[in-house]
Amino acid sequence: MKLKKINENLKEGLISSQLLEPTPLLKACFGTIKSGNDVVIVSEDVAEREDIIVITTIQRLEKAVLESPRALIMVKDKPEVLSLLDKFRAYGKYTDLRFYGVHEKTNLDEDKNMISLGLDVLIGTPERLNLMFGSAGFDINQLKMFVINDVDQLLRLRLEPKLYRLSESIGKTQRLYVSGDYYERLDAFVDKTMLDSFWFDKEEETEEDI
Repeated sequence: MKLKKINENLKEGLISSQLLEPTPLLKACFGTIKSGNDVVIVSEDVAEREDIIVITTIQRLEKAVLESPRALIMVKDKPEVLSLLDKFRAYGKYTDLRFYGVHEKTNLDEDKNMISLGLDVLIGTPERLNLMFGSAGFDINQLKMFVINDVDQLLRLRLEPKLYRLSESIGKTQRLYVSGDYYERLDAFVDKTMLDSFWFDKEEETEEDI
């Protein structure tokens, strides 16, 4: 995988998954996300959106540290939780990073216990993550990334209150929003939750500093 200063363990995981060449969009946004900037990605390609999330998150975290999650990833439903977990395990197989997913069908007490044992990446649906943040009591000060996949679909489902509530609870951390298209309420959501944002569009494959 030809990405500048990519983590060697991540690189090995990508090679073993037969992911050898970055898409132009991944190549364009990789350095900006790696530097800790707030970024908005727009791409209709579901697999590409997932790859960008997984690759850049592993790159940012690198190795297991502490007990509380350092990356919180919100997705729309259980199938998306499972899909991202599969990719994290495949691409991160040569790291010691710990991944866990929660959704409405997982056991809340078991989820809390797993977090208390220590993990690096927590993936979940809006409903379950808001519930856990209200009751689990893990240290949000350790978060390095807050990621929302399919943010356009979540906004279409009128989930802004849950998104804003979680964003406000988290406070200051790097934010990565990944969207399938330019939904009309996306700009307003970004303006309220990001200070400065870099936008990357699959169609243009250029960045815009807003």
